Amino acid sequence: MRQFKDKVCVITGAGSGIGAACARAMAAQGGVIIGTDLRQDMLADTKAAVEAANGRMETYMVDVADRDAMFDLAAQVEKNHGGADLILNNAGVAFGAPVAEMSLDDCKWLMDINFWGVVNGTQAFLPHFMAKGSGHVANVSSIFGLIGVPTQSAYNAAKFAVLGFTEALRHEMRGTDIGVSTIHPGGINTNIVRHARLQQGPEAEAERDEAIERFAQFTMTQPDGAAKVIMKGIRKNKARILIGPDAYVVDWVRRLFPASYLRLLPMLDLTRDQD
Repeated sequence: MRQFKDKVCVITGAGSGIGAACARAMAAQGGVIIGTDLRQDMLADTKAAVEAANGRMETYMVDVADRDAMFDLAAQVEKNHGGADLILNNAGVAFGAPVAEMSLDDCKWLMDINFWGVVNGTQAFLPHFMAKGSGHVANVSSIFGLIGVPTQSAYNAAKFAVLGFTEALRHEMRGTDIGVSTIHPGGINTNIVRHARLQQGPEAEAERDEAIERFAQFTMTQPDGAAKVIMKGIRKNKARILIGPDAYVVDWVRRLFPASYLRLLPMLDLTRDQD
């Protein structure tokens, strides 16, 4: 996928953050954007920004964890546009808790969106690409899909799973014109922490405020910059797209110290529990 002009680009989680930035950037290069989110007001804001710049965007309220809804969306896109050219499985949520305190419901909620949402989106739109003989699957993992971090076991599990799933698919698509990429953002200034699920208890709101403040200090890349890196990576059909200097540092540390990188996390300030 060398260019985005007149390409039908499906982006989940397009209401804010990386998804919204990619919608604006791809539309600016002539792409037809199919954006999904569960936050209707934020999705409408993205659409307004795209159209204000003379771009084209359709919006759908779709839960990526709902497999039938994702396949219905794919059928609608095929009916209206003859199929998609890109699926950017970006929608994701956050939740943090020690393993001993994490509820199964919270873990399942996160996995349904962060991992099964990627599977659903990929399987719903991959037939479009196979029928056309071209297209691109881009799945958002994280730097936490490269290293394990205390209190992030569910998030780590989902993002590691996205990496394995996507790399297997890339091997399956060898010899075709269907590109496959895994995206590993570092600290991107998005709303993922603001919309994270809280544990129950009177200190939950205070903990959220602290997490938001720390996350803002940690973020090193803005969504618009992330969108440029993602689009460049898709055009080059890169297997892994690292976003932000922190992502490169984490990848470097993981490669050099695969069994002992956890001891270096305090220096990277990736977890608040490493004092």
